[in-house]
Amino acid sequence: MAHFLGAPETGPLLRASLFDGRQCRGSHVWLDSLFPSRPRGLWFSPVSAARAPECTSSLAACDNILRIVGAGWLFRVHHQGASSVGRVVPRNEISSMPVPLIQQYRVAKYLLAQKLRRRRRYPLVLMLEPLFRCNLACAGCGKIDYPDETLNRRLSVGECLEAVDECGAPIVSIPGGEPLLHPEIEEIVQGIVKRKKFVYLCTNAILLEKRLDRFRPSPYLTFSVHLDGNKEEHDRSVCRSGVYDIAVRAIRAARARGFRVTINCTLFNDSVPERVAEFMDSAMELGVEGVTVSPGFNYSHAPQQEIFLGRQASKQLFRNVFALGRGKAWRFNQSSLFLDFLAGNQTYQCTPWGNPTRNVFGWQKPCYLLVDEGYASSFRELMEETDWDRYGLGRHESCNRCQLHCGFEPTAVDDTFSHPLKALRVALRGPKTEGDFAPDLAAPPEEPVRASVR
Repeated sequence: MAHFLGAPETGPLLRASLFDGRQCRGSHVWLDSLFPSRPRGLWFSPVSAARAPECTSSLAACDNILRIVGAGWLFRVHHQGASSVGRVVPRNEISSMPVPLIQQYRVAKYLLAQKLRRRRRYPLVLMLEPLFRCNLACAGCGKIDYPDETLNRRLSVGECLEAVDECGAPIVSIPGGEPLLHPEIEEIVQGIVKRKKFVYLCTNAILLEKRLDRFRPSPYLTFSVHLDGNKEEHDRSVCRSGVYDIAVRAIRAARARGFRVTINCTLFNDSVPERVAEFMDSAMELGVEGVTVSPGFNYSHAPQQEIFLGRQASKQLFRNVFALGRGKAWRFNQSSLFLDFLAGNQTYQCTPWGNPTRNVFGWQKPCYLLVDEGYASSFRELMEETDWDRYGLGRHESCNRCQLHCGFEPTAVDDTFSHPLKALRVALRGPKTEGDFAPDLAAPPEEPVRASVR
């Protein structure tokens, strides 16, 4: 696997090295863009040769030093007729990159294909909900307030795989409900992995340790474990004591068996920046790949309505948390520009088609969060017949308090693809934590907003 070691202070100055056991022996190693043409703002040129101090006994020499501008871009390294794939990364990402190179490569290739086809709307992550049944009743959840006849419904293996094929997104997130309650969840996951789609199975981890034997480690499978903070905060959030300890044991067991594991964390209005920082430190000690973090969405049927953050309070909370994280090796399973958006530094509109949802009712309009807007019978119908201009900040009252990754991460990814230098600057410096907030497209804060969701 090719790996590039970046020195931010040089803009960055990167060394190209092959870490797959082949001998460089002073040979010329060069980078060839995987894209038909170099994206705007991305360039590279050979500089003077020098021996890389990172070389090991299996690497006699690494002679080519290259100066590259751009972050997150994938390159192929050619060496004596063979090739490997690498990515431009800042120095502080070297110890543990949040997303494997193969996933970055496949997603970047998919994004490029959409751009070349000039598609304005395309899916990035399929939200596949095979059931609504759960073994918890969390304070901020609006997904389990259904009658038993609905909670007992399941998507079949065939229906799930048909949705994956119909949508075509490179990533499939399986939320719920609790997916591990589905009697055929293993077959569903196996079928998606066989298609070389990247699966994020979202779980509260109560059943995870017991069911690990039913799954096989794969770069295409990640367990995304729900943790809303350390023990006190998480157990309060899920309204049951002891769940945090169960989840931590399951994370350790999964990591010990070689599974990819991330944490999905939701912050509410009782979140204290110092406690969130302590939680991030704890998550890194668990060895997870990264943390996905968002403010809670105020589902109208959530048991406790008073727990949700307003937009301004949410932005300030994230600024305070990110300020405490300066100099720490926190790993987030999100783009740098989405984190910058959470801190109030980017003006983004929601792109709900980026994370389409398929559940027992059909294809949900317009997104994972709003359930009273109707359903489409097919993915094509969802994309072509949904009035997308009705939704988003300042357009629909249910959208004005939303800052979730399912709506804004696709926007940030598109912005990263279009403006790699901006993404690089944020990746190297971190989100801005002082100064004015960027303009907000949401309705004025004094207007009453209630999420019209089930």
